[in-house]
Amino acid sequence: MINSANPHVIVIGGGPAGTTASTLIAQQGYRVELFEREKFPRYHIGESLIPETYWVLERLNMLEKLRNSPFIKKYSVQFVNDNGKLSAPFYFTQHKDHESSQTWQVLRSEFDQLMLNNAREHGVTAHEEVRVLDVLFEGDRAVGVQYMTKDGQTREMRADVIVDASGQSSLLINKLKLKVADPDLNKGSIWTYFKGAAREQGIDEGATIIMQLEGKKGWFWYIPLHNDIVSVGVVSDFDYLFKGRADHATTFQEEMDRCPAVKQKLAQAEQVDRFYATRDFTYKARQAAGDGWVLIGDAFGFLDPLYSSGVLLALKSGQLAADAITEGLAKGDTSKAQLGIWEHDYLIGMDRMRKLVCAYYENLNFGRFMRSYPHHKGDLTDLLIGDLFKDSLDNVFTSIEAWKTEDAEQMMA
Repeated sequence: MINSANPHVIVIGGGPAGTTASTLIAQQGYRVELFEREKFPRYHIGESLIPETYWVLERLNMLEKLRNSPFIKKYSVQFVNDNGKLSAPFYFTQHKDHESSQTWQVLRSEFDQLMLNNAREHGVTAHEEVRVLDVLFEGDRAVGVQYMTKDGQTREMRADVIVDASGQSSLLINKLKLKVADPDLNKGSIWTYFKGAAREQGIDEGATIIMQLEGKKGWFWYIPLHNDIVSVGVVSDFDYLFKGRADHATTFQEEMDRCPAVKQKLAQAEQVDRFYATRDFTYKARQAAGDGWVLIGDAFGFLDPLYSSGVLLALKSGQLAADAITEGLAKGDTSKAQLGIWEHDYLIGMDRMRKLVCAYYENLNFGRFMRSYPHHKGDLTDLLIGDLFKDSLDNVFTSIEAWKTEDAEQMMA
């Protein structure tokens, strides 16, 4: 039974962004109602966590749950170029000797269930199989939601703040026509899951491996999960991957043939799930907040999955928005300026990750770059672990641009 009394905050969506924001707000004593349209556990892509998730997970009191989980521990990331050459691993612990340098490869259905249960433990009233149909406005201010219960009844609820964490199908980004696509990162992906695939042992068992296609037309991700499952997906330009191609299975096999490294790892493996596909990876909203409303996670923006930043950005935006909301509620200010106070700095950090993604697609070779600019190893590792919010990192992009010019000249010589 949904209580008819109005909460302080309504959160739309029970994924990592929504559960982060709702938990942190509830921790401060505010009443939060969360509406999730599906029944958990439910499938979701995005299995690889990066180290900087640690600090938000610590605030959520999630770390002990993860330590006691069956999830594979992740210590590094490796890259395989289009010639099959494997880079030296970027071991996070070598860069920062702290518990935060070890993270996890998670099955999202299980991870998201843990996050939702954790939100409830902190006082969030979370409803599953309740679909939010619309965000209600009075003038320019969001004042509530219209929702449909599991038994088909349509109702309304009001709150001081509406948080849209409904993912890529975001109600507000569509209602207010806020979505801006990234013309430089118009990518798509096809992926599936395998059992019995090759994996390393010891500290390298949970490494994420990024393997480039021949001709540098795209890349495969290779993410080891528990229960002997590996998540494998190919990413490339949308037109290349989907236009004039056959079904997803045929396309996936054709791209495997262009990536001997992944083909070798899957030689003895059995496919255990169907093929999935998604398109139009990268976008963001024109604004993160308005009077009485906030966008977080994929509802605000999504970045190409190359460096597994999705869950980090969900957690980080959820945390920053939650802090802005609780501060605003405490002083009676739920204006656009207050609720979106975090947007500027967040976008700078998100853009740093975007620049590193673009550099990879523009043929950044990590090995050759590091040989030319060894003093930037720490900066690159900071970016790969998700420590994005430091102005000192901007220097690495100046060096990347210089290296691309130098490398092109050497290749032509």
